[in-house]
Amino acid sequence: MKTDIKVEADRLAADPRISDYDFWRSLKNLNYEIFNIANNNEPIPFAMIRWRAILKQARMKRAHA
Repeated sequence: MKTDIKVEADRLAADPRISDYDFWRSLKNLNYEIFNIANNNEPIPFAMIRWRAILKQARMKRAHA
């Protein structure tokens, strides 16, 4: 699982069509959704956690590129 997160993060970080703002906005929106789900004591979908990890890694890779 960890390797496919890394592969997807590498792919997104290298995509010139995605701006730094797109990464920031997507991560902010995703964190907001996870926060709302958690506040309602509902289970957080694993896919959301996975995408949060992907976006964080891609954003960090882009910052160090």
